[in-house]
Amino acid sequence: METNFRKDRETETGILIQYELPERLLVQSAPVQTGGPAFQSATEHARILVEKILRDIPAMHRAAVNTEGLTLDPSSHPTNLEMMMTSLGIPAAPVLRPLSKHFTLNICVNRMSDGIRLHQELLGALHADVSKLRDIQTDLRDLNTHISKIKELAQLGTSMEQYHSPDLASRLHGNYEVQVAVHLTLQQLRSFCHDMIRSLRHISTYRPTGGATP
Repeated sequence: METNFRKDRETETGILIQYELPERLLVQSAPVQTGGPAFQSATEHARILVEKILRDIPAMHRAAVNTEGLTLDPSSHPTNLEMMMTSLGIPAAPVLRPLSKHFTLNICVNRMSDGIRLHQELLGALHADVSKLRDIQTDLRDLNTHISKIKELAQLGTSMEQYHSPDLASRLHGNYEVQVAVHLTLQQLRSFCHDMIRSLRHISTYRPTGGATP
C-alpha cells in the first residue's frame, strides 16, 4: 500500500505539472549500486538535513508571516488560499511514492531533486522581500548537493520529466501576496520534506531484484 504517501492529483492551483511521464523517458545508466557505506552515508546525511529543515520551518514561518489567519494549522486556513495558489502560479511539488518496478530509484531521486529545485526557486523569488528565508535557502542548496551525491553513487540517469520553473516574482504585487506566497511555499515544503524522509528511509535499504534497472 502507499499509505502516508500523497496521492496523485491535479494541483490545488489548477496547474498540472507533468511528473507522471513513462519510465522509458528516463535516461538509463549503469546498474544501480546501493547498500554500500558511501551510499548509506549520503542518504543518512540527506535525511538528517531534511529533518533539520522540517524543524526550522515553523520558526521560519512565524518570523516571516504575520498576516492574521496564515498559520501552519490547516484548520485555520482562509478559504481563498486555493485561488491564491492559482493566481500566484505556485506549482505543486513532485509526487513521491514507494519504490517499485514502475516507480524506480531513478525516478524517485530525480523527483526529489526537482522538488528541492522548485522550492529553491520559489524562496529565491521571495528572498528580496523576506530576508529571513536566507537560512532555509542555504539548507536546500546543501540538501541538493547530498541528493546529487546519491545520484552519483547510484549511477542514476538524468530525468527527462518536464520541469517548469515557477513565475512567482512577477505576480507579487503587494505585501499580502508576498505573505501568502511565503506561507504557501513553506507549507508545501513541509509536506514535501515529510515525503522525502519516507523516501530516503526506503532507498537506504533498497535492493534491486530480478535485474531491475534503477
